[in-house]
Amino acid sequence: MTAVRLEVVEYTDPACPWAWGSEPKVRALLRVLAGAADHRRVFGILFDEDDDPAPDPAAETAWYARYVEGITAHTGAPRAAGLRWVAASSWPASLAAAAAEAQGPLVAERVLRRLRETAFVLGEPADTPARVRAALHGVPDLDLDRLAADAGSAAVLERVRADRAETRRPIPEVVGLRGPGPHPGAAKETEDGHRYALPTLLFAGPAGRRAVPGWRPLAEYLAAARAVCPGLVPRQDAPTAVMLMERYRSVSASELASAEGAVPVGAVRVETAGEALFLHPTERSGSLLLTGPDAPELQGSCVVGELGRAARE
Repeated sequence: MTAVRLEVVEYTDPACPWAWGSEPKVRALLRVLAGAADHRRVFGILFDEDDDPAPDPAAETAWYARYVEGITAHTGAPRAAGLRWVAASSWPASLAAAAAEAQGPLVAERVLRRLRETAFVLGEPADTPARVRAALHGVPDLDLDRLAADAGSAAVLERVRADRAETRRPIPEVVGLRGPGPHPGAAKETEDGHRYALPTLLFAGPAGRRAVPGWRPLAEYLAAARAVCPGLVPRQDAPTAVMLMERYRSVSASELASAEGAVPVGAVRVETAGEALFLHPTERSGSLLLTGPDAPELQGSCVVGELGRAARE
């Protein structure tokens, strides 16, 4: 690996369906850049508390469910069989995801994944502090009480406020950007300007900066990294299915299929309305699935709705 440092800034949101679909590529990028890059997540607040409530919440939920279905059909990501509500706010999940970073990058990855699963596997977005806490019960190595305290602190609130503001100061290269669909990543218009489309990755190094917005292949992320950091030598070791399962605890079927080795023995396959995902055999999730000897019997289909609610009660 090169001694020259590369900065990777990831503009994202726990409730963004394009970011959910891009998560396997971002995971792979961070693995191959490990040791050579400084990675920073910026939570853009897709659903703001100041947004006007929908006049017809049921109609909005039905429309948004179709919107997410179209995106997951393109990205191949897991998808809930039904959406019970549209997230009222991105703040609680973003505050929790930001607070988790104080407990290390691995814990932060697992926390963000769990929060995304509430929206895109369960169809019940974690959009309140209580729902966030329920979703994060049992995350390996997470101190949940510490996370709750940190998420409610002035320091984390100020950090996420700064993230929201930074997301609304996109670089000129992505404003008015044109490209092939379905999500070329042009900055989105807002009432007072623009914000980055989510996800957008911004690469900065000794040779300048390069933005890779929207739905893009991993190869484009790596090309941008090399362009701004010419001495960069990404890691070449291929991940194994066992390593992915141990690290992330929740891995999509295609992500496992691209790794070396077979699906680990004991991994729990969860069928969704989109792609299937696999859970580590010891995974205990308050929002998605309980596994182990005390787990409820699965009925062989998408794990949403009643199972998730029972786990929270």
